[in-house]
Amino acid sequence: DLYGTSKTLLHNSTRRNVKVSHSRLPRGTMVVFVIKKSNDDQFLYEASVQETNDDLIAGLARVWNKRLRLGLLVGAIRELSKYGPMKPQDEAGIDTLKEQYEGAAMEKSEHYQADPAGVRTGNGPGPQLAETLERVCSDAEAALSANLVKQRTPVSMDLLDDKLANMQGAVMMAYPMGLPAWDTVALALAGDEGLDGTQASAELMDPETATLWVASRDFQRGQKVGDRLGWNEKTKVVAKLQKTGSGPPAREPVVSEEERKAMMAHYFKRQEDLKKLAEASDDDYLASSWADPKAMKKSLQGTGAIKAPGLRL
Repeated sequence: DLYGTSKTLLHNSTRRNVKVSHSRLPRGTMVVFVIKKSNDDQFLYEASVQETNDDLIAGLARVWNKRLRLGLLVGAIRELSKYGPMKPQDEAGIDTLKEQYEGAAMEKSEHYQADPAGVRTGNGPGPQLAETLERVCSDAEAALSANLVKQRTPVSMDLLDDKLANMQGAVMMAYPMGLPAWDTVALALAGDEGLDGTQASAELMDPETATLWVASRDFQRGQKVGDRLGWNEKTKVVAKLQKTGSGPPAREPVVSEEERKAMMAHYFKRQEDLKKLAEASDDDYLASSWADPKAMKKSLQGTGAIKAPGLRL
């Protein structure tokens, strides 16, 4: 039956997922690309210097697009687990308002939970299946995390396909009769075309026309990776994928956001210190610890932190 088939699919894909997510590809035999969209959105990809740039870019574009699909599905399936399938567009609206002002009779299941956005029916699959949906979402989210770059774990289509299979199996278990054709989850599970009308659709890359850039120079199609990076397989580069005609990507800022904040905090503190010094009297420094001739003795005796009553420091 459909339920048994979907359960077997989820079980098998989970088993494959364990092997993939915990495996480590051989190091030192491939060029490692850090494909960076932002500090929070990046992934590792491995290729050989003998690989053609066309194959490299096409492979990267497919991984990029699959990651976009998974990212959209993570959010959509979580909404599905809470509020159930999507309503038809002409029936969308907050249930309480439709009942109060339109006299609509809303179908409410045992696990009904009203969708505050009014987009979904509110008839979720129930706690147990919702937990399964959340588990596959968390698993897919981990495969999209930028932490994989720190862990030196490359991303492959096999890995992403396993996450997608997990999601598909979990959705089939939760809704064995299927989801409405207009539901975002059903559309995204069907293919990249399901992203039409979403923000993710604007970020999809065409494998045939996308461009790859490293250090403000692109990878020329018709050449090999080695023609651009040299023939040493033990190479690691930070690269960016762009749509055709976009030109070279903007340069990375020399100072990161965290460093900028730390510098601003240091500058502000310095300004405050200078302001206090300007307002202090000429002999105010005598109360400072560095002006105490007995500071070393007090430090050795452990009495340095003892202050005289009424002494202003």
